[in-house]
Amino acid sequence: MLGNNVEQVNLTLEEAHELALDCLLASGFDTQNATAVADRMIQAEGDRCYSHGLFRLPWYCAAVKSGRANGKARPRIESLAPAVLRVNGDNGFAPLGQALAHEPLVACARQNGIASLAFVNMYHIAALWPEVERLADDGLCGFAFTAAYPYVAPAGGNKPVYGTNPMGFAWPRKNAPPLVFDQASSALARGEIQLCARDGLNVPETAGIGPEGEATTDPNAVLAGAQLGFGGYKGATLALMVELLAGALIGEFLSVESFEDDGGQGGPPRGGELMLALDPTRHGDAEGFQARGERLFAAILAQEGTRLPGARRYANRLQTLEQGITVPASLYTDIIALKSGLNSGSSQV
Repeated sequence: MLGNNVEQVNLTLEEAHELALDCLLASGFDTQNATAVADRMIQAEGDRCYSHGLFRLPWYCAAVKSGRANGKARPRIESLAPAVLRVNGDNGFAPLGQALAHEPLVACARQNGIASLAFVNMYHIAALWPEVERLADDGLCGFAFTAAYPYVAPAGGNKPVYGTNPMGFAWPRKNAPPLVFDQASSALARGEIQLCARDGLNVPETAGIGPEGEATTDPNAVLAGAQLGFGGYKGATLALMVELLAGALIGEFLSVESFEDDGGQGGPPRGGELMLALDPTRHGDAEGFQARGERLFAAILAQEGTRLPGARRYANRLQTLEQGITVPASLYTDIIALKSGLNSGSSQV
């Protein structure tokens, strides 16, 4: 989401990755952690999901420079039960732990038909679709849930309690990319509202309320007030569910506790992530599950104007491989300053 009058800088994906890696290394990340984070950001840029791409780079860098996050984290994987794994993130960012835990999670799901993976003691500010898409690439159904800081008001309330609390899901397909969606339980993702504020755009009135609970289309008022769940109480209820799954269930912070832990300083929210992996071949229709899924997809696509979740991202991915990406000139200037060690970075997410 970019305003029409925002000056842009064109980069290839390789150039963007090199810039991100240089900034992360200059900010105190080691090579292993920097590579995992840069890979994830540029994956988002390649899919044109700007709110999870280079837009996040200043915050990653500031978090490690401040000492809040560990740029040299060594995640540890342990088994809690035959179908339950846990990763202690060593106070680092999620991408490295996710990369290390992927194969153990796949093996566990194939062994048991289902497996869960809890991430604790880490920071997750990336998109959710990469981890579930990778599970689907290996033939599994994947779910992911994570919380954040309190940004979203409960149904009927006007003060933030929940995070934007996204949910990711992926379904494997035989001769096509997986069906994947990643959506917040709030009407808009936090990053989308921040991009609107940066670019001078309004948000829908359903996105949130101002500090006094007033209706507004001003993204800055929403950021100072509270976001709203999508579909009214339905989105708020899903946010509640994610708080319990990614917080209470696995022994990690609720969104309100993460805010208290940070002391309101604006660093990254420490919290957890819960992932579930299901092996479709072990759930009763090993031969026919994909064909039945394709029958559903065909019925959807038979209607004009429809598309499957994730289709636009896949199309973007092919285009940016050839065309590269565009970055707001103001963000590019910040990134160059980070690379030179001249900027402590933004504290916003």
